[in-house]
Amino acid sequence: MTERPTISGSGFEELLDLLDELHVPDGYKAEIIRGNVVVSPWSKGYYNRVMRLVCRQLEARLPEGHQMDYGPFLFVFPGEASAFGPDIYAAHERVFETESSHLDGEGLSFAAELTSPSTRNNDLTVKADVYARVGVPVYLLLDMQEKQATVFWTPSPKGYESHCTMPFGGELPMPAPFDCTLDTTGFQAPPTEPPAP
Repeated sequence: MTERPTISGSGFEELLDLLDELHVPDGYKAEIIRGNVVVSPWSKGYYNRVMRLVCRQLEARLPEGHQMDYGPFLFVFPGEASAFGPDIYAAHERVFETESSHLDGEGLSFAAELTSPSTRNNDLTVKADVYARVGVPVYLLLDMQEKQATVFWTPSPKGYESHCTMPFGGELPMPAPFDCTLDTTGFQAPPTEPPAP
């Protein structure tokens, strides 16, 4: 699938129910973006290494009671008619104390997305706007195509008011609550292997 199929619905709750019943092909995930169900391919294998590197560096600097992870959780933003599965996320442990598979997106204290050709535009625009409007304090965008990291902070209804970009391999200053630098060494794709003779 090179295209990202969408399914429009009349109500956000109906879309969430549809998402729960949707049989997504292996290797794909489904999100709700501006009132549409969007199916996109899972990340490349080496993205796992990058996500682990981010978590190892930032997790210890989270506020008390917050936890960071990566994995298949859906955070909902009803007022934005959206539900995202961020590649990396942090939230207070209370956010996870539910039997629902739909977690409160406004409880996020950190979100990170690793772009792919099919998700890049939404990661750069729609997700950045939604995360800012709902008040997610820090949004980290790892642009895997441009090989650069951008951190956004100071959320407002009009978007994030502050950001900083660093090419992969550099040290990206991270704002509060982290107050550290993120070493982006090792975020690049592995070298391509020459074809077998």
